Amino acid sequence: MDFRTELILPEIYQTIVVLLLFICSIIDNKRNLAVTRWIPWLAFIGIPLTLVSIDCEGDLFLNAYRIDLLSQFFKFSVAVGFFAAVLNATRQPTLEHGRQSDYFMFLALSALGLMFLASAVELITIYLAMEMASYSLYSLIPLRAQERQAAEAGIKYILFGAAVTAIALYGLSYIVASQHTTYIKDLALCEWSWAKSPMAVIGLTLFLAGFFYKLALFPFHFWAPDVYQGSSNETATYVSTLPKLGAVAILIRLTSMLKPGAEIVSILAVLAAISMTYGNLAALAQRDVKRILGYSTVAHAGYVLVGLVALTREGFAAAGFYVLTYVLMNLTCFWVVCRVAADGRNLDLEDLNGLHSRAPGLALVLAVGAFALVGLPPTGGFMGKLFLLTAAWDHGYNWLIILAAVNTAISMYYYLSMVIHAYTKDQTEAALPIQNEPKFSLVWGGALAVSVLALGVIPAPVFNMAMKAAGTIMP
Repeated sequence: MDFRTELILPEIYQTIVVLLLFICSIIDNKRNLAVTRWIPWLAFIGIPLTLVSIDCEGDLFLNAYRIDLLSQFFKFSVAVGFFAAVLNATRQPTLEHGRQSDYFMFLALSALGLMFLASAVELITIYLAMEMASYSLYSLIPLRAQERQAAEAGIKYILFGAAVTAIALYGLSYIVASQHTTYIKDLALCEWSWAKSPMAVIGLTLFLAGFFYKLALFPFHFWAPDVYQGSSNETATYVSTLPKLGAVAILIRLTSMLKPGAEIVSILAVLAAISMTYGNLAALAQRDVKRILGYSTVAHAGYVLVGLVALTREGFAAAGFYVLTYVLMNLTCFWVVCRVAADGRNLDLEDLNGLHSRAPGLALVLAVGAFALVGLPPTGGFMGKLFLLTAAWDHGYNWLIILAAVNTAISMYYYLSMVIHAYTKDQTEAALPIQNEPKFSLVWGGALAVSVLALGVIPAPVFNMAMKAAGTIMP
């Protein structure tokens, strides 16, 4: 087909942003201070630009790059998340002077990799896009002044990432050897049962491990709590949200090749069950807020897989809707963490004591985010879990649905404990003073909370778009 610029307009614009930031990173340090003023505006412009190509469709680069509604849905989600993450990172007390341009350049480069990942439909292209999104984070995580904990987090993320990458490449070699193609549309015509193609089953399972790592799914979750705790609050905000979008986009495309009852689907169901249960139980024992949200990520990775194991259009749509909702509600909670920790320190639950009297607006935003993560109405978290559970019911994994409901009840304890500390505990003498934030800061935090509520009250527009997107790969 003829090449049309509007097909990859989001990628072109994001590349321009990366190049501008690269130029800023090599000029005088004094000019770097201005980056925090205009980069949020550039990130915001990327949101409507993704909508321009929302209805475009076509194949590019020898059919290795697919533009369809599914890819554009996730690119839009990445653009929204990137804007929120950039806006949140404009004030970083732990970032060394003169590194603003470098920091935002790596953020933009990682987001660009995620956009590539959303459209990649060939396994080697998928692998390269995944690594592009990952390498930037290897540089970002240690950027926290002279904190030893940040260096430890960076080393752990790199080592675990390298190990999982090796596993994924090993699995890719098995797929190529058994199926003789790396294109998803051709792989969908192949056999994926243990009886007929055991090497292919092993290969795909190992290749999926790379995306389990990004999703922080058990047993590839070990890095999440430590990396969240060791990295700066603003970096943890990004790492805990946007990479999940790219992982789910690829998992949807790859699992759509499978048939109900396939061994790989059963493996996904078991991993989802363990991830939900382990993540929620481990979070119960945590006092550090970022570690709580780290184990929360492990649990939510299991929830997302509930929609995938259904292998239906509704299940894939529910997974897409839920991961977008998760990104927004996690950004909402981290927004409060970054504002309360004005000096960049890690927060314990006791640091939230009396937040309703010190900063009532932030306390309200935190409450909305926590209620959404639990899955209480009328938040987007409730509707997301409802879509997941109803889509997967009566598809052979009803036990998984019941377990997901039980885990939701368990998660109430540690999510609502943040609200309890904010609203019912008395402020201690050692409580962190809340700096006077500009009004627009509270406005943007409120906007995140409103978006989470809007997805709960009127989810139809976004869910219908997710249904249409899933329809591009499922009849």
